[in-house]
Amino acid sequence: MALPFWDSGVRKRRDQIVAVDLGARTTKAVHIHRRGDGFVLSRYALLDAPIFEKSLPVELLSEHLKAVNHAMEGKCKWLALTLGVNDALVRHIELPPMPAEDMRMVLKNNSRVYLQQDLSGYVFDCQAASPDPQSKSAEPGKGPPGQQKQKVLVAGAKKQLIDDFVLAAKNAGFIPDHILPVVIGPVNAFERAMPAIFQNDSAALVDIGFKSSSISIVQERELILNRVVGIGGDRLTAGLAESMNISYAEAEGIKIGMANEVQSALESLLTPLGRELRASLDFFEHQHDRPVSQVFLSGGSSRSDFVVESLRRELIADCKTWNPTTFLKLTLSPEQAAEIEHVAPQLTAAIGAALTAL
Repeated sequence: MALPFWDSGVRKRRDQIVAVDLGARTTKAVHIHRRGDGFVLSRYALLDAPIFEKSLPVELLSEHLKAVNHAMEGKCKWLALTLGVNDALVRHIELPPMPAEDMRMVLKNNSRVYLQQDLSGYVFDCQAASPDPQSKSAEPGKGPPGQQKQKVLVAGAKKQLIDDFVLAAKNAGFIPDHILPVVIGPVNAFERAMPAIFQNDSAALVDIGFKSSSISIVQERELILNRVVGIGGDRLTAGLAESMNISYAEAEGIKIGMANEVQSALESLLTPLGRELRASLDFFEHQHDRPVSQVFLSGGSSRSDFVVESLRRELIADCKTWNPTTFLKLTLSPEQAAEIEHVAPQLTAAIGAALTAL
């Protein structure tokens, strides 16, 4: 799944890419290349994200991407970037059957009709859902042409923001290849890491970010539902620090290790997140008459066994942290190889973004 707001226009398949997930607190980068029919992870990096007030200035982003380039040892110039959940919309709509280029033009000129918002100055990309073989309306040539509709997954972002990202990438010495919504990354990575579940079952992918969390429900190779919840690791850490009268840094340190004395405080902080996620599961199950029995967690906070167990109780579903590197061959340095299992849940979106180009 791609949905890039911007791509280089070169249709030749890349043999390597650096993908960067620009988080609110931590930037995650991976260098992935092809080897035969598989993929190789040769390097990754986690850097402190730049601090800014409202919008990230091009100059600051350029300097940050230069730091990423240096951390990746400058071995690959092709770059894929993600846009955060607050900078990109991803939504399902219905449109008459038409080429993707025409869909983009329809949305550009009629965003208020199809997306219920005036999104002038936005760029869009679209992907039509696979026809439902059980649906009569999916049969070609049935019914009046004007009444035929297809389900379409739409992504949109401000053109000025995309232009700024492209300029910053070039200033940093990269050749920008793709820019895509961050929520697409975990779906792409999950398809490779868990192919049997992705193709045959329903599953929820929950990525716990710094400021917010996202839930994406996939069913038989399709992204059916995605939603952003304004609760992330920052609220958990800040709430823990306040309730225990300790510093933010101390709270962050013990959140993952989970000493017994902090569990009750963290559980009360996790309850609102669990309820919001449960509401998304309930909505899907009601609409599709199909249960979601498996929830796969990613993001820094998902490394805590207590976080996983608390969400399992709240969601009444099997919750587990998943490793997006299981399908990759690893040629990491000894230092990075020793840490990869610990940091892997944070690399999910970056790995998925890389797959868009590869």
